[in-house]
Amino acid sequence: MEFVTHSREETQALGARLADALDAGRVVAFTGDLGAGKTAFVSGMARALGVEGRVTSPTFTIVNEYEGGRLPLFHFDMYRLGGADELFHIGWEDYLARNGVCAVEWSENVAEAIEPDAVRVSILRGEGDNDRIITIEGVDL
Repeated sequence: MEFVTHSREETQALGARLADALDAGRVVAFTGDLGAGKTAFVSGMARALGVEGRVTSPTFTIVNEYEGGRLPLFHFDMYRLGGADELFHIGWEDYLARNGVCAVEWSENVAEAIEPDAVRVSILRGEGDNDRIITIEGVDL
């Protein structure tokens, strides 16, 4: 499914809509350029899952954990990882076993670790500064 959003708030709302359709144990694999809106999308997911507080990009920490909502949210940023081996060293399988939602930015950097049944979200810039073209596969909205 393809969607077009025209603001950060619309991108967050689409993230919330996706989160409402997710069950425990799902992986959401994101692709998109720097500044495309991946973290904005994840912040919408977090809000819908009942996470309170600010959602930030885990660029330097690799993963941010948000608990206390309907499901735990594990927000990964794979930009700095060299491959799936590094992901397994930080405990990827442990996160999967915790029955939350794993939101993985820069998933192409660890493609071999992402399950075939993962939800795929591609975020591209549109014509306007705030326009985003968002493709979601692997779940019905």
